[in-house]
Amino acid sequence: MTKIRKIFTFLLRLLALAATLSATIVMVTSHDSTNVLNLTFKAKYSNSPAFMYFVIVEAIVSGYNLMILFLALKGSLWRMVIILDVVVALLLTSSMSAALAIAQVGKKGNTHAGWLPICGQVHKFCNHVTGALVAGIIAAALYFLLILYTLYTVLNPLFVVKP
Repeated sequence: MTKIRKIFTFLLRLLALAATLSATIVMVTSHDSTNVLNLTFKAKYSNSPAFMYFVIVEAIVSGYNLMILFLALKGSLWRMVIILDVVVALLLTSSMSAALAIAQVGKKGNTHAGWLPICGQVHKFCNHVTGALVAGIIAAALYFLLILYTLYTVLNPLFVVKP
């Protein structure tokens, strides 16, 4: 049974690594430009602090996850990994929230602030951002699943009824 748990945890971490790495790469490669009244406007992820925060968090989580995959988990180190997994899940959630808010403004604009939507002019950029956000949501969901599974395996012996 322990071997099955390790394999399942490894697969969850591998999928989370793939999702965070994909989100990072897709967001970093998102750029597009458009001409308006003979002026060229460029849209890049680095124009928004929220998108930059998203990229930094996804890259940090990718590196963390890569280290954990090759780390032998024993004893007290495992408890530290559980705590770090919770911190990582919170970072992923906060970066997703920030990036989704800016993406919503880019797509719909904000009439109260006078901000116009930009996705009508820079389709390629918006499609890349959407793909990165989907990968980020998948990564966050996988981390929450990983945390729930880890907590279940840690707390499971406490709920076993002895005859």
